[in-house]
Amino acid sequence: MLVVLLYSIAFAYPAGERTTYGALALAFLGLASTLPTLAGAFFSGALADRYDRASVMRTVNLVSLLATAGLASDLVFLPAQAVALPGPAGFYLPLWVLLLYPGWAVVAASTTLFRPAFNASIPRLVAATDFPAANGAIYATAAGVSAAASLGVGVVLSLVAPAYALGVAFVLFFGSQVALLFVRTDLSVVRRGARPSLAKDAVAGYAFLARRRGLLQLTVAALVTNFLSAVALVELALYVASWLDLSSGIWYGAIVGTSTLGVAVGFVVAPRLKFEARAGRAIIVFTLAMGLAILALGLVRSIWLALPIVFVYGLMPGMITTVFLSTVQATVPDEMMGRVFSADEVGSMALIPAGQYTGGLLTLSVGVQGTYLDAGGAIVVFGLLIAASFGSMRRLGYHPADPRSSEVG
Repeated sequence: MLVVLLYSIAFAYPAGERTTYGALALAFLGLASTLPTLAGAFFSGALADRYDRASVMRTVNLVSLLATAGLASDLVFLPAQAVALPGPAGFYLPLWVLLLYPGWAVVAASTTLFRPAFNASIPRLVAATDFPAANGAIYATAAGVSAAASLGVGVVLSLVAPAYALGVAFVLFFGSQVALLFVRTDLSVVRRGARPSLAKDAVAGYAFLARRRGLLQLTVAALVTNFLSAVALVELALYVASWLDLSSGIWYGAIVGTSTLGVAVGFVVAPRLKFEARAGRAIIVFTLAMGLAILALGLVRSIWLALPIVFVYGLMPGMITTVFLSTVQATVPDEMMGRVFSADEVGSMALIPAGQYTGGLLTLSVGVQGTYLDAGGAIVVFGLLIAASFGSMRRLGYHPADPRSSEVG
């Protein structure tokens, strides 16, 4: 979906306006989902720990499906009126771009509600010793499908209008809905004692996370790293169009698809590293490598160099996610797990929209290359900082044979 939306917005303006008006329009896409995403993340874990997780997933995925249909309708009709907004002199948004923002906000919020319920369901299906392999296999499959879809969307964008390319996302959401109808495992949650209000349930998840110092430091690290990554990656369409000077949608699809393929490989590779006892240290190393990859993207101007670099970048979040999911699933009680995942969602994602907006402003100020050099360099510096000062995160880990008794931070 983002391939279509970011590409459509980047090319909604004439070439001379893409690094000014286009950069801000891309930043507003991320900013539009800030409050809905945070609200969804705040309550998502409480919902996952109160109700049957399969029902939660089916409901919110249906919302994503309907919102995708609404976005496609906007791209079909393309209302062309210009809406003047504060910003650089003469800044405007085409009305059809403005209408994309609320649709994307609904999709972002509903998928945020989906993730804690899904991730907290995995321990019902596999033993603790198999968490890394299970998470790796599940997410590698998902990332592989996403990579193929991104490449396919790039091809479709070069042949037909974006509305038809968005049909790929609709088909994937529809396929998820059908698959969820066949879930037969009981994914309801057994709770002891009286059930508090939804808000109190949500707050209890944050209180639990605050007591687990290693997981708390990891959440803070993710907060900053995701912010800095978003600064660069929200401008990826402009990176391809302006810095690499490639106008065909197939190249943007190739960049996104290659990155997603890297994520898929990262999910497969991570379980082979036997990271369980040194999970925190592994995440620190992967964070440093992520920063170096973004930095390298700002130093090359060839698509053939950018593709392998973005593949290496993609490896890192795949491995980080596998490490984090397995550690939480192995050490957090089932009745609290959805809320811990939810608290991490809020902490990890809270600054992503702000990072996307900052990326637009930074690109206006220092250009596309400067944005990538600044963001990548800042991640490297921050990675060194957490390596030196986040002691509990360095000690984060568990023993697969006896996960519940392991120290986490």
